[in-house]
Amino acid sequence: MSLRRRSLLFGGLAGFAGGSFLLRHAFAATQMPHNLDAHPKFVSTPFTLGVASGDPESDGFVLWTRLAPTPLEEAGGMVLKPVLVNWEISENETMSRVVSRGQAIAHPELAHSVHVEVAGLKAARPYWYRFSIAEYQSPIGRAQTLPAAGASVERVRFAAAGCQHYEEGHYTAWRAISQEPVDFVYHYGDYIYEGKDSRPGYRKMNGQPFKVLRRHMGPECYSLDEYRRRYAQYKTDADLQAAHAATSWFVSFDDHEVDNNWAGDTDQDHTPEEVFLFRRAVAMQAYYEHMPLRRKSLPNGSHMQIYRNAQYGDLLNVFVLDTRQYRSDQAYGDKDGPQREDVWAPDRSMMGTEQEQWLFNGLAQSGTRWNLLAHQVMMLNLGHRKSDSSPLSYSMDQWSGYLYSRKRLLEFVQAHCPGNVVNVTGDAHRHFAGDLLINADDKKPASVEFLATSITSGSDGAGDDDGFSQSVRRENPWLKATTDKRGYVLCDVGRDHWRGDLKVVDQVMQPDGVTSTYASFVTERGQPGLQKA
Repeated sequence: MSLRRRSLLFGGLAGFAGGSFLLRHAFAATQMPHNLDAHPKFVSTPFTLGVASGDPESDGFVLWTRLAPTPLEEAGGMVLKPVLVNWEISENETMSRVVSRGQAIAHPELAHSVHVEVAGLKAARPYWYRFSIAEYQSPIGRAQTLPAAGASVERVRFAAAGCQHYEEGHYTAWRAISQEPVDFVYHYGDYIYEGKDSRPGYRKMNGQPFKVLRRHMGPECYSLDEYRRRYAQYKTDADLQAAHAATSWFVSFDDHEVDNNWAGDTDQDHTPEEVFLFRRAVAMQAYYEHMPLRRKSLPNGSHMQIYRNAQYGDLLNVFVLDTRQYRSDQAYGDKDGPQREDVWAPDRSMMGTEQEQWLFNGLAQSGTRWNLLAHQVMMLNLGHRKSDSSPLSYSMDQWSGYLYSRKRLLEFVQAHCPGNVVNVTGDAHRHFAGDLLINADDKKPASVEFLATSITSGSDGAGDDDGFSQSVRRENPWLKATTDKRGYVLCDVGRDHWRGDLKVVDQVMQPDGVTSTYASFVTERGQPGLQKA
């Protein structure tokens, strides 16, 4: 059959070697595009942005790459025509036991990105994959399928990380994560930062002069081309590529993928809602183009379906939440301050009614030993004082600014799944670990939280004895640890105990920083509360 006559799924053209498989839920079947470039030529390898896999299921996962021979130039250096990309999956890392292969179309409308949804593979095992086009092959990546639903699972390990400001340090923590024997990575958001090039010279960070390590290209991102170039710049980093190639990821966006501290249909600049949604739409498209996401997350205008769940046998149910698209605007102009009546208003929501009900239904029906709530911003209700005489101040961008939503969620957890829910979050640019109390005078926590510090945002950091650290420890007895250093959280989930290691890098402004464990805590199933490991 000629190429011209083949019927093709948008996500890929399926074939097999050594066993059957299929492509699940790709785009609607269509004929080969009439403008297909059947013999593409490249000035160099088009796989400059690496490879990735994500959203694993028990019989497959998403494979991702984007063709960009000159990634920082217009269109990534690609001719604006669709091209066919070959892909293959093997049972070993030498790619000598190929079990499935096929072709996918890289469309210029999606920046020549490829999202292949593979199914029909064996459960609970690693696979290796690569792409090829013309005479070029991509690096080899490793992906991992989930255990079958209900299968007995003894252990799951994963890393949580995010906030990777390109200008503020080396991605040393991603290199360390690539070498961890983890089952998956959870990226909580701030994959890119939308801000303009800082230009030569110094700017302020934490009140001190700071000179950026490496500069953003271009102005603040507003157009699709600008967002695409920013993702390409970040993805050229070898340490980030290594972490993507090491295992499958679950990703979620926070604020900087669009604009700092955006909330629902509003931004921080008082842009009219109908205008801001144009920016949000192109930001969502660029995010999808650069992440290993399934077809169901393809943006529809300015909306993107990002909350979802996955299950690791009978051990762990993963709920990835979205605390940006459906939230109410921050109270008090998004300025830190005392918690007055607005933060308790029942008409102000963090997740929105539909997502909240989806989560409550999922938790109520979950039969796994543990449930992970993977979301973007801190749930610990932490107040601090700017001086000894000042009132307690709270972040209005975190759950501390949405106390009605926070109380509803924690009360539901306490009533329906006590002692088996762990929150893993980020965004705060420092490590936090603590117990989640519904009310400050409660004797028993409803859940616990590990908040992963940033990969680079905040640069080398101030350590754990700065004024904020001292105040926040003094005012919040449920806080177990905090430090202003870069790194990630490593979680080791067993059937009866969940351990979280706060991993830190000693410096990110110089390469080859040393990774160590700042603190470790364990929570026992059925007995919520963190204890030092």
